[in-house]
Order: sequence, then structure tokens, then C-alpha cells
Amino acid sequence: MALIQAALPRWPGWRNLPRDTRDTLFLLGVIGWTVLPHLDHLPWWCIALSAVVLVWRAYLAVGHLRMPGRLPIAVLLGAAVVMTFWTEQTLFGKEAGVTMLVVLMSLKTLELRARRDALVVFFLGFFLVLTHFLYSQSMLTALAMLLSVWGLMTALVLAHMPVGTPPLWQAGRLAARSALFGAPVMVALFVLFPRIGPLWGMPQDAMGRTGLSGTLRLGGVAEVANDDSIALRVRFDEGQELPPASLYFRGPVLSRFDGVEWRRRPYGLMAANGRSVPDLRTSGLAVRYEMTLEASRLALLPLLELTPDQPDSAPRLDSWTFSLRPDLQWQSDRIVTERLRVSAQAWSRFEYGGSLPEFERQEFTQLPEGYNPRVREWASAFRHRPEHRQADARTLAQAVLAHVRSAGFSYTLAPGTYGRDAIDEFWLGRRAGFCEHFATAFVVVMRAMGVPARVVTGYQGADPRPVDGYFVVRQSHAHAWAEFWQPGRGWQRADPTAAVAPERVSISRNLQPPSGLVVGALRNVNPQLLFDLRVAWEAMNNRWNQWVLNYSRTQQFDLLQRLGIRAPDWQDLGLVLLALLSGGALAGAAWAWWDRRRQDPWQRQRSRIRDALAPLGIEVLPHHAPRQLAQRVRERLGERSDLLAYELEALERARYGRDALRRPDAAWWQRFAFEAHRLKRTA
Repeated sequence: MALIQAALPRWPGWRNLPRDTRDTLFLLGVIGWTVLPHLDHLPWWCIALSAVVLVWRAYLAVGHLRMPGRLPIAVLLGAAVVMTFWTEQTLFGKEAGVTMLVVLMSLKTLELRARRDALVVFFLGFFLVLTHFLYSQSMLTALAMLLSVWGLMTALVLAHMPVGTPPLWQAGRLAARSALFGAPVMVALFVLFPRIGPLWGMPQDAMGRTGLSGTLRLGGVAEVANDDSIALRVRFDEGQELPPASLYFRGPVLSRFDGVEWRRRPYGLMAANGRSVPDLRTSGLAVRYEMTLEASRLALLPLLELTPDQPDSAPRLDSWTFSLRPDLQWQSDRIVTERLRVSAQAWSRFEYGGSLPEFERQEFTQLPEGYNPRVREWASAFRHRPEHRQADARTLAQAVLAHVRSAGFSYTLAPGTYGRDAIDEFWLGRRAGFCEHFATAFVVVMRAMGVPARVVTGYQGADPRPVDGYFVVRQSHAHAWAEFWQPGRGWQRADPTAAVAPERVSISRNLQPPSGLVVGALRNVNPQLLFDLRVAWEAMNNRWNQWVLNYSRTQQFDLLQRLGIRAPDWQDLGLVLLALLSGGALAGAAWAWWDRRRQDPWQRQRSRIRDALAPLGIEVLPHHAPRQLAQRVRERLGERSDLLAYELEALERARYGRDALRRPDAAWWQRFAFEAHRLKRTA
């Protein structure tokens, strides 16, 4: 331990650090803060290498030790390239590029010998700030990166203040003021710059966590339900809010079953006479709504049932194409890798698919051979009971749901692991499951009785109170239900979960996974406070999403219309932006002309010193520091000039010392002028 302490440099205290050491440590701290949000995306070796290099550079700075040569840095860089290729299988693309950028910036700190090296680190840092938005565009990420930009700008200001020891707060204030001066230009560009597609992002690089999947295995929806993050937000026109029991957001429709996994039908979009849904009929009151959908990594929209494909009801979005499949899934022309906001109209009462081709009847009643034989036997016996022999599909469905209510089934988020014949175990054994267990078992039973049926996944319900006017639908609202087909009436919804846990559907009461220590303690002490804090935070996030992330070309044109342009287009947008930038440039030129007429007070002081020393025969050149002038005064005037030389040395300390003054001291000039005048009279 004593050897380790002896090897470590002595920490003199922050205030006693030399200027170069202090500025270096500040820059290393800013770099560490900028890299920190990338920890979830970087490989372990990159995190370790960057941490070691930054700590090593701090050790060298505090100990005033010699920095390594080019060979060790080249070896580390070569090793980083090899490790990047090993972990990412490529040296191109987002993941490999961010990894190498972090490594390069860390290694560059070992070459901080001149201002040129520092500038390279600064601009690598600015570029690294941008890479964070490839992963997340949340408000927290923006705030963290705003702090990083301020820190990098402060370090940049310090690099351009080579004299004295200016305090960090002074450089930070100057950096903040410079950023505020540039803020109007930033806002103008954000509001008026033409909205184009993503510059860097690719579909496979989508940000956000995956919620629903295009397939379903038992336990899959329960895993999603453990996630309390937001899946979508929905806002209804005033007075048209729907009760929780009517909030079914339709996602993937799964009809292919291999005994283990449910999948969607592998057919493309088909439309007959311009309509994609056969025999669609809506009734009742239409409800208009606006939905903000988070990135889902699926090529579909979980819209409210039923949103028809009609001119005044279908979702519309610039540069996107949405189509309604025959099974009522809203398909998009690409994977949803960004936040979308659409408006649509839905009917809670609808009928469709009154007729079903024979090949589809066979497909929707098909069950894989060798799986769940006991349930198939049970369903056959159930179908041949005297009261069910002549029953239609609706009567059979009601009978199965009545069995669920009366047979001791339980609704749980942790039903445990089921084996190969999972439906057998669930239906005839444990009878404990989540919504997908009830939905898939219901469909298997109905198919075993010869009734076409399929599984539908999506979201059901929402938080009871709106946040900033929007009802919040979370991943924990993920749900699975069933549909069965009845001749003449088409596909009918059946939700077996409502039979065993009616509060899940009627009031959208979700099962809550175990919470962490802090959240659990806060919930026990003051559950209302926890709820209010979450609501306030989500309201802020919603406004960030609506005003910043979802600011679109349509909103740009709406702004121009409010400014008096009746039919705005790209040309009008460009002209307004050009006018603003030209006005800003003229204002900047006027400010520069006015600023040029001002003079640094220290420069004025220097001119007065030159005029005072000229009669004494001492020439003051532009490169002469006060210390040099004091030496020239002593050489020319001898001992009688000690007081004048002392004042010049005091000026040196006031201008370039640790406690340097921002402006010259008027009292100093009075003393200096008096002494210079005295020497002039006695010359």
C-alpha cells in the first residue's frame, strides 16, 4: 500500500493546480461525461480501454510526467481496430463507427501537446455528441448533450485564452453567452429548414425497444407487459373519449400455428375494387383520434379497432404509405423506426368477413399433428355434448368462456414455464396464465371444434387519467385476444381474459411486476406522489415529442399560413429562411462594425504607458511585456527608477498572474503617471 501511495502523484488541491493541469482535467471530465451515455452501446473492451486511457492521461497531467510516444499509441489503435472488427464483424456502420470514434478521442488525449491537438479533441467531441441521437432523441439525452456542448465550448474558450489563469466560471460564462448568441439562428434553422429524411439512420439501426412482435410464443406478451415504457399516446376529439373496455389497439393477427409459435399469414396486401377488407360494415358513432406511436420495429400501426380504409378515416402521413390488410391490420410500407403521429377515425361497432372461402376455413381450423392431444379430445367431447351439437359458433364461444369463468382459472403475470404441450398443461392442468395463454387456448379449442379462429395481439386499455390531453398506452397494456368466425356475421371478437379477470378489460387494471427497492418504498410511503411525479415527467416528454421531435413539414407550412402566406410551398419556405438569415447577417455585420470601434481597456492602458515612457527615452514595442519594460527602465534610469519599475512589475502580476484583473486598476495608473512625471522633471 505504501508503494502504491508513493507511486501516485500528490494531489495539491484544485485551486493550487497549474493552469495546464486544471484545463486538461476539465477536458477529460467533459470527455468522460460525453462518453457516459454510450455505455449501453459500446463493447466492454472499448469501455475499459477508454477508462484506462482517460485515467492514465489524468495521472500524467497531475504528476507532470512525460507523455507516451507514438509507438504505444499506434499499438493501442491497432488493437482497437482488431477488437472492433472482432466484436462488430465490420469496420463500417453505426456500431463500429461509434466504437472507433470513442477510441480515437480517448487516444488523442495522449497527444495533447499543443493547441492544434486540443482542437482535434474538441471537434471529435462535438461529433460524438451527435452520435448519441442515433440511439435516443429523448429529452434527457438532449439535456445531457447540451451540458456536453457547453463543457466542450468552455474548453475551447480556455484554449483561446493562453495568458494567465482565467477561472473556469469565466470561460464557462463566455461559452454560455456565445451559445445564447447563436440560439436565434439555431431556432430559425430548426423551424424553417426543409424537413428531409434521416441523414444517417437505417431501418436496422432503429432506436427504441421492441414491444409487440410479429410472432407469439407463450410468455412473450407477459415479457412485454413487464415493461412500463410508453408504447403510444392517443388523444380523442373533445367529448368522444372511449371507455377502457372499448380501447382495443389492433396489432399483428396470428393465424399460423406450428404447435409452439403463432405467426402471421405470409401474404401481401390484396385489394378488390380498391377495398382491402371484404364485407366491411361500420355502425354507431365515429370517433376521431390522434395517435403518437413510438418506434416499434414492426411494419404496421396498432390503430384503434376499427379504423377503416376510407378517405376521411384512414391515417395519412407525408412520405409514408399505409394500407389495410384483409385481416384489419394496418400495414406500413417500411418498418416503424421513428416516432409517428397520425390522425384517424374509428368505429367501435363493425362487422366484416361475412363469407369465408373454403381454403381459408381449412386454414383457420388447422392444428399441428402431435401437439396438445388432450385438449383436442376435450374439445371434441365438449362439442358433442347434447346442448352443443346444434350450436353455432357464437354459442360455442360463449360456452367456452363460461367454462373459463367456472373452472378455476387464474390470471397471473408469472405462470411459470410450460412444456411441449403447453395448451394441454394450461387448459387441463395448472390453469394459471397470462392473456396469451387464455387467447391461444381459446383458439385451439375453437379450432378443435371446427370453428375458424385466430389470435390477435395489440394493446388494450390505457392509463386512467390523460397526461397533457393524451391517454398513455404502455407496453404493460400489451394484450392478446381471439377472433372466431360465424357464417353471415363474419369475424367476432372474444376476449377470454375478460372472463377470468374482467377488471383487466373493463377498467384496464394491469398486473404489476415487482418494483425495485426505491420505487417500492416510495409507492408504499406515498403512492400518489409517485404517480404525480410520473405524470409530470411524461407530460414534459409528450410536449418534447410533439413540439420538437414531431415537428414536421406540415407544421412548417401551417406556420407560414399563420404568417399570411395563403398557399405555402418549398419556395416560400426557402425565401422566409433566406430573409431571416440575411437579416441576421446584416445585424451581425452591424454589431461587428460597432465592436470594432471599441478598444480593449488593456490596449488603451498600453498606449498610455508608451506615451508616458517616451519622454524618458524608453521605446515601447508591441511585444514588450510589463516585466521587460521594468528591466529597460532600470537599465536606462538606474536606481532612481525603482518605484517606476516596481509599478510595471505590479502591472505584470495584475495582468498575467493567478488573480488577474479583467480591467486595469485606475489607482495603479495614477501612481505610475505620478512617478513617470517625477522622473521626467528630474531628468
